[in-house]
Amino acid sequence: MKNVLLITAVAGMLSITLSGCVTPSNSSSVYSSRQAMGEQSVRMGVVESIRNVVIDNGQSGVGTLGGAALGGLAGNTLGKGNGSIAGAIGGAIVGGVVGSQVEQNINNKPGLEITVKLDNGSLVAITQAADEPFNIGDRVRLLSNGRTTRVTH
Repeated sequence: MKNVLLITAVAGMLSITLSGCVTPSNSSSVYSSRQAMGEQSVRMGVVESIRNVVIDNGQSGVGTLGGAALGGLAGNTLGKGNGSIAGAIGGAIVGGVVGSQVEQNINNKPGLEITVKLDNGSLVAITQAADEPFNIGDRVRLLSNGRTTRVTH
């Protein structure tokens, strides 16, 4: 029981530590504090095509660790002696898998790959969060700061 409590405490501390790792937004409407008031170049164009994509923000491990800790605690209540240990191990494995899947589902966001024909005739494609609707033929602006480009109306 002491080992399960120690593992749970360590997993909980790691979860709290890792939950502070915030993934940047892929939204065209969200600016970081470093981007605010920074100059951007503006190019104009027309939307040529739009493709739905999934933006994978990766995983921090918080879901896996949290799920494993909860599963280990739940599994530990099964049986006595070796049965309790086996239950804790099995519960930790199942909980880790479930927690990882939950975190992945939370972190994957719908996105758009927007291909724009610029006024100079060149084509560019930008992938961003699907938080603003676009249609083929829309007149749009591309805002670039040298590192990121966003498409807006």
